[in-house]
Amino acid sequence: MATLLYRLGRSSYRRARLVIIGWLLAFAAVLGGAVALGGQTDETFTIPGTESQIALDQLDALFPAVSGASAQAVVVAPEGSAVTDAGIRDQIATLQDALTEVDGVDSVLGPFDEFADGQVSDDGSLAIVRVQLDGASSDVSEETIAALVATADTVDVRVEFAGQIFQDTTVGLTITEVLGVLFAGAVLVITFGSLRPAWMPLASALIGVGIVVGGILALAAFLPVSSSAPLLAVMIGLAVGIDYALFILSRHRAQLAQGMDPEESAAVATGTAGSAVVFAGATVIIALLGLLVVGVPFLSVMGVGAAFAVLVAIAAAVTLLPALVATAGAKLAPKEGSRAWQRAHPVAASAPTMGRRWVRGVMKRPIVTTVSVVALLGVLSIPAFSLDLNLPDGGSEPAGSTQREAYDLIAEGFGPGTAGPLLVTLDITQTTEILDDLAAIRSELERVEGVASVSPGIPSPGLETAIYQVAPETAPDHPATKVVVADLRAAGERIEAEFGTPLAVTGVTAVGIDISTRLTGALIPFGLVVVGLSVILLMAVFRSVLVPVKAALGFLLSVGSAMGVTVAVFQWGWGAELLHAEPGPILSFMPIILMAVLFGLAMDYEVFLVSGMREEFVRTGDAKRSIEDGFANGARVVTAAALIMFFVFAAFVPEGAGLIKPIALSLAVGIAIDAFLVRMTLGPALMTLFGRAAWWFPRSLDRALPDLDVEGEKLRHHREHRTWAEAMGDAVIVADRLGLDGTDAELTLTARPGDRVDLVGEPGLRRVAGATLAGYLPPRSGRAVVADAVLPSEAGRASRRVTLVDVSGDRLAPSVTIGGLVSERIALAAGYPRGARRTQRWIARLAAAAAAVGVEPGALVDPEARVSSLDARRRAVVLAGVATLDACPVIVLDHRDDALDADDIDMLDALVQRLAPTPVVRVWGREAGSTPGDGAIPASITVGAAGSDPADGPAGERAADPSLALSERSGS
Repeated sequence: MATLLYRLGRSSYRRARLVIIGWLLAFAAVLGGAVALGGQTDETFTIPGTESQIALDQLDALFPAVSGASAQAVVVAPEGSAVTDAGIRDQIATLQDALTEVDGVDSVLGPFDEFADGQVSDDGSLAIVRVQLDGASSDVSEETIAALVATADTVDVRVEFAGQIFQDTTVGLTITEVLGVLFAGAVLVITFGSLRPAWMPLASALIGVGIVVGGILALAAFLPVSSSAPLLAVMIGLAVGIDYALFILSRHRAQLAQGMDPEESAAVATGTAGSAVVFAGATVIIALLGLLVVGVPFLSVMGVGAAFAVLVAIAAAVTLLPALVATAGAKLAPKEGSRAWQRAHPVAASAPTMGRRWVRGVMKRPIVTTVSVVALLGVLSIPAFSLDLNLPDGGSEPAGSTQREAYDLIAEGFGPGTAGPLLVTLDITQTTEILDDLAAIRSELERVEGVASVSPGIPSPGLETAIYQVAPETAPDHPATKVVVADLRAAGERIEAEFGTPLAVTGVTAVGIDISTRLTGALIPFGLVVVGLSVILLMAVFRSVLVPVKAALGFLLSVGSAMGVTVAVFQWGWGAELLHAEPGPILSFMPIILMAVLFGLAMDYEVFLVSGMREEFVRTGDAKRSIEDGFANGARVVTAAALIMFFVFAAFVPEGAGLIKPIALSLAVGIAIDAFLVRMTLGPALMTLFGRAAWWFPRSLDRALPDLDVEGEKLRHHREHRTWAEAMGDAVIVADRLGLDGTDAELTLTARPGDRVDLVGEPGLRRVAGATLAGYLPPRSGRAVVADAVLPSEAGRASRRVTLVDVSGDRLAPSVTIGGLVSERIALAAGYPRGARRTQRWIARLAAAAAAVGVEPGALVDPEARVSSLDARRRAVVLAGVATLDACPVIVLDHRDDALDADDIDMLDALVQRLAPTPVVRVWGREAGSTPGDGAIPASITVGAAGSDPADGPAGERAADPSLALSERSGS
C-alpha cells in the first residue's frame, strides 16, 4: 500500500495541472448533474417490517382516505368567549370552507359536524378542525402547506396549525457552519505557522465535499434521501477532509525542512502518512457502512452518503493534495530557525516540545493517570443510562412557531396525548356484526391503562378494515406512551381471540416508537459488527493484540461520555438555553450515528499516534522510548486535527436544526474527549503499563492477517533499492543476493540493454530464478530492480515488463495453432483486435527471420498448423518469436534440457534479436556443463558458496562482474 501511494503521490505531483483540472471538472459536473436532475430530499421516516409500517401500508391500499397526511387547525376563542358561541361558530364554518378549497385537501371535519368526536375542549376555549389531505406527508407540496396556513387570514379568530406536514424536519447550512470552517482555517494557520500551506487542506476538503453533496442530491432524484444525509456528509467530509490533508501536508513540510527534494517528499509523505490516512479512513467507512446492519432505509442512506464523503476525502488527500503541493514546490519548506523547522530537527531545538513534556508526565504516573481518566469519563457517562429515544414531534418545534403553538394548545385543552394520537386498525372481513363489534372493541380499548379517549370505529368503504383514534394520557414523546402502545398491542391479541378481528397499532407516534425500538435493539449487533471488523483491521495494521483491544475499550469510554453530556443537555436541560435547545427525548438515531462516526474518527487518532510509536519500536526495539518519540512526532498534528473536527462539529450546534443539534454536540464532545483524554492521555499511560507486551502478536495471527505496512517500512526498502539501482547506470536488471523462494539459492546479476545472460543450472532452480525475476515468486531476501520495477514491492509491474516463456512448449494445449497463438498474443500485447491479415503478416515475418538464422520455415508459414505438431526446433522458434510480441525489455526463456542443444539456443537468441522491436535482455536457461554462447554473460549454479560474503572470494568477484552468480547453500 505504501509503495502504491508513493507512486500515486509522485504521479499527482508531476501532473499537477491535469489532476487539479480533473478534480475541478468532477466538482462542476457532479454539482451540475445534481441541479439538472432536480432531486428533492424526503423527510418521511419509514421502517419496513414493523407492525406500524405494515398497518400504514394496508391502510393506504384499503382505506386511503385516512392513510394520507392530515392536519389540525386549532381555533382559539377570544378571552371571555367560547367556540360554541354563534359568532365563533360562523368563523369556524368560514375557516372550513376556506380549507376545503385548498388544492390537495381531501376532506374537512369541523367540530360541530355530524361525525365529529371530541373536537371541542371541555372549557369551550378551543376547537379542532380536522383536515385530511391527498397522499402521504412527503407528497404534500410547500404550496399546499402555505395555502393551509393562509386560511387563518380569512377569519377573525386565532388559528394555529398542527400536524406532521408543518414540522420543519429539513436541515440546512447556516452562517455558524461557515464560522466553523473559519475556525478550522485559523487552526491550520497556527499549526503550520504560515498562510501558504494552510489553504491547501481547506481547498482539498471543500472540493471533496462539493462532489459528495452533488452526488447525494443526484441520488435523491431516484431514492428517498432525507435532508440530514447531505448535512451529515458535509460535517464528516469537512472534518476528515481537512484532517487527512493536514496529516500528509505536515509530514511533507517536516521532510522539506530536513532537506528532501519537494517531489520526492510529496511522494514519500503520500506513501507514509497517506497509508495511515487510508487505513484510518477505512475504519470510518466500515463504521458508517455498519449502519446498513440496522435495516432502516433513511439511516442506511445517511451511512452510505457519509461513507462516500470519507472515501472522496481519502482520494483528495492522496491525489489532489500532492497536486496542490506541487504548485508551491520548495516554497512550502519552513524557514530555518522557525518552530516548524525546529520540530523537524529536535536535536537542534532548545527545549522539548509541549507534546513531549506532556507524554513524559503521563508516563511517570501511568497508574494514577489511568484511574483518573477512567473515573472522570465514568462520571460523565452516568446520564447516558437514562437515555430516552424518540423522533421529533410538535413539542420539539421552535417556540413561537404555529406548529409549536398548536401543539401546546391541544396538549393543554385536550390532553397531551391528543397532540399525537395513535391509530388502531382492525381487520373486519371476518365479522358479520360490524357495528356491535366496533362498539365492544372500543370499550376494550378504553380500558387499557394510560388511554385518555378512543374515537368511534370508522369502517372503510369496502368494509375490509376499520380505524380508531386513540389518545394516550401522555405526550407522544413521553416514555409512558411507549407502554401504552405495548399494552394496546397486547390487548389486540385478546381482541382477536374474542372477536376474530386482527388489530394493529400505527400512526406517526407509533411509527416513531417502532423506529426507536428497532434502533435501540440494533445498537449491540451494530457495535459488535463494526468494532469487530475494525479490531481485526487494527490488528493487521499494528501487528498487536493489546493495542486494538485498548483502542476499542477507549472508544466505549468516549461514546459513553459523549452520550452522557448530550443527555444532560438535550434531555435533562442542563445548559439547553445557551444552545437554543428544547429539552426532550433524544433523536432516535443519534446514538447509532454517534457510534458509527465517533468510532471511525477515534481510530483516526489511534492510527496516527500509535503508528508513530510502532514505527519507532520497529526501528529501535525500545518500547518505552518509542511511546515518547512516537507521541511527540504526532501530538501537534493530532491536536490540530482534533481541534478542527471539534470546531466543525460544534458550529452545527447553536443555530442548527433540531434534528442535527444532538448529533453535532455529541460528536464535538466525543472528539474532544477521545482525542485529548483517551488517545493522548489514557493511551500513553496504558502503553507504558503494557511495555513490550503491547507489541505481542501470535504467529498464527501474523500468518493469517496481511501485513499492511502502515509504518512504511517496505517503502523505505523500496526507495533504498531504487537509489541503489540508479547508481548502476542504464542497467535493466540489477540483483544483489536475491534469495530464491523455497531454496537456499541466491542471485546476483547486472545486465544492460541488449545483453544475453546464460543461466546454467538444474531446471528447477532455473525456473525459480526466472519466476522471481518476472515477479511471480517473492524473493526470500536480498534486493533487485528488474526493468525499472523494484522487487518485491513492484512485483506486479515486473510481471508486466518481463516475458517468461518455456520454448519447449510442453504445456501448450494440443489444439493450439500458430495463427491462433499469434493473433491472441497480438490482441493481448498490443491492445487492438485480432485480424487475419495482421496475423498473416507477422507469421511471414517470423518465417523470414527463421530462414535468416538457418531454420527452414516449412510449416511455420501455415497459420492452421498446430504448434504441438512441429518439431522441437520449429516449435521453439514459434514460442521464442511470439515472446517478442509483448515488447518487454526482459525476456526469460527456458527449455527442457533434452529438447535443444547449445547451437539451437544460439539460433533462437539471434531470432529474438531480429524480431524484438528494441534491444532486450535475454535470460536463457542452459544445461549444467554446457558451453556458454558467444558474447553471453555466463552464469552458473554452484553448491556451498552461499555462506561467503559477496565481497570476498569467487562470489565477490561475480558480484563485481556484470554477470549472474547463482549459489546454493548446503542442504538445498
